[in-house]
Amino acid sequence: MFLTPQPLTTDNAIGNGRVAIAFEYDGRHFHGWQFQKSGVRSVQAELEKAVSKVADHPVDLVCAGRTDAGVHASFQIAHFDTPSVRNLRSWVMGMNTALPDDIAVHWAGNGVDDFHARFSAVYRRYRYIIYNHAVRPGIQRGQVSWNFRPLDEHRMHQAAQALIGEHDFTSFRAAGCQSRTPVRYMERISVTRSGSYVVIDVQANAFLHHMVRNIAGALMDVGTGKESVEWVGDVLEARDRKLAGVTAPPHGLYLVDVGYPDGYGIPKALCGPGFASPWFSAEGNQPIPPSHIHPKQPVTES
Repeated sequence: MFLTPQPLTTDNAIGNGRVAIAFEYDGRHFHGWQFQKSGVRSVQAELEKAVSKVADHPVDLVCAGRTDAGVHASFQIAHFDTPSVRNLRSWVMGMNTALPDDIAVHWAGNGVDDFHARFSAVYRRYRYIIYNHAVRPGIQRGQVSWNFRPLDEHRMHQAAQALIGEHDFTSFRAAGCQSRTPVRYMERISVTRSGSYVVIDVQANAFLHHMVRNIAGALMDVGTGKESVEWVGDVLEARDRKLAGVTAPPHGLYLVDVGYPDGYGIPKALCGPGFASPWFSAEGNQPIPPSHIHPKQPVTES
């Protein structure tokens, strides 16, 4: 979860203002992060109930990046405002006692100055994990995507490099995406293999709705030989969602890191998920400092 250990100390006072938390969740049984209508399970609803119980008042959570139904997070950040004061151990253990087994909070801290979980973030990083085998997975069903056709990860990696830099990603955004602009800065993207698993590791200043899953679907078309290596760049330039192929399933997608300026005091992530971390070098699991930071957006939500 963290690059350096975060002991659950009791000698600190956290609260009486903005509080940030770091947590993980298994997205298989959630309809995404955002609160849904009554009876529909969401990460936000479950977490708000637990935080409210410890804070002893209703809270509203704002997260770093909303995830879709079935999508996981090994490192997610959120904030809330509270007049209550607790120590680190009380916040973390209290929330986890009230949470279901598929969400776990690992850290809490005071939100320094104007910290905002969404707008203070300077990058997000995702990993999309594909089980590339003739037989579908059993034990990892819902935790990885599956493609039974042989994938050439080298072709996929080569094709993906066309996406690096600042581009209009209209071809890779969902039809219902509500972002004001399709322009994003792709810091890096790599495709690697470990045995039967192919991993797409991607970092950008922010992502559009379904952007990673649409990129994953396009890269798999290249990996199977259905499309050429140059095709991904051509699709990007066309700015036409209809050309990019199918959206990859949500099960293999993990939010693995959210980066903030050092002054905010948010712990650095050791990129997951845990079962995939050993497939990468120690350096490969560490945060990647962004080379391009967009001007901070105005805060329009609390």
